Amino acid sequence: MDNVYKPMVVSIVGNIILAVLKVTVGVIYSSLALISDGIHSLSDIITSIIGSLGIKISSKPPDESHPFGHSRFEALFAFFIGMALFLVAYEIGRDSISRVLSGYSLEVNAIMLGVTVISIISKEAMTQYSLRVGRKLNNQILIADAYHHRSDALSSVAVLIGLLLQKFGFIYGDALAGLIVAVLIGKVAVEVVLKNVSYLTGTSPPFELCEKIKKTALSVKGVEGVHDLRAHYVGPKLHVELHIEVPMTLTLKEAHDISEEVRERIERLEEVERAFVHVDIKGVTK
Repeated sequence: MDNVYKPMVVSIVGNIILAVLKVTVGVIYSSLALISDGIHSLSDIITSIIGSLGIKISSKPPDESHPFGHSRFEALFAFFIGMALFLVAYEIGRDSISRVLSGYSLEVNAIMLGVTVISIISKEAMTQYSLRVGRKLNNQILIADAYHHRSDALSSVAVLIGLLLQKFGFIYGDALAGLIVAVLIGKVAVEVVLKNVSYLTGTSPPFELCEKIKKTALSVKGVEGVHDLRAHYVGPKLHVELHIEVPMTLTLKEAHDISEEVRERIERLEEVERAFVHVDIKGVTK
């Protein structure tokens, strides 16, 4: 679990440093863009803390109240992070429109540009780190948090473009860039939310994955058929139920051993958390 928590710690510490830096420079030079970007980084700290809590809860072993474990909490907290992305998109879009209407302008200097560039590089590095670990561990919270880092990086890109355009006399540059970023963040938010809604509501996996599970079961010696395969997501992992057909000449122990081998092979699949195997005698039981 240490590998899971490292990206969250990096996220929280990095966002604290960036938030303080951007807000401080923004206040000194009266830059609403940098102040808003700093507040955006502060929001990332909150979502990272929520993500850490989700990881801790989802990793708890099964108990009386949750006999199949707590993995759904991972998708639940990732869903909340996706909703936070919606809020960020709304805030950036609203502020952008407000700046267009007010004709907001400011004096741009090298310090402001430098802080924005540092923010972009730092946030993209956090994005890549969280994505790499999240995909390796198939952890939806880390993946969602990575996209939140990306939203902050895109926000800083909008600020940089706006500051550069304003430096050259186009006062609406930051506002127009902000609207583009708001749309991009909103798109990511939709993807994160819909994906985790599927996990939370127990949807079935794609047809190709079901076929992969069937082939895995049929690869066990003694299995002559597979039917009534049902699978659904419990959090980011699958619970699978299926019937296998074995020859009527087998003893009860032999049939049991085959079913255990099928279960173990299916549970070794990356996408599967648990498998339930029922044994049918070919041509006798259904």
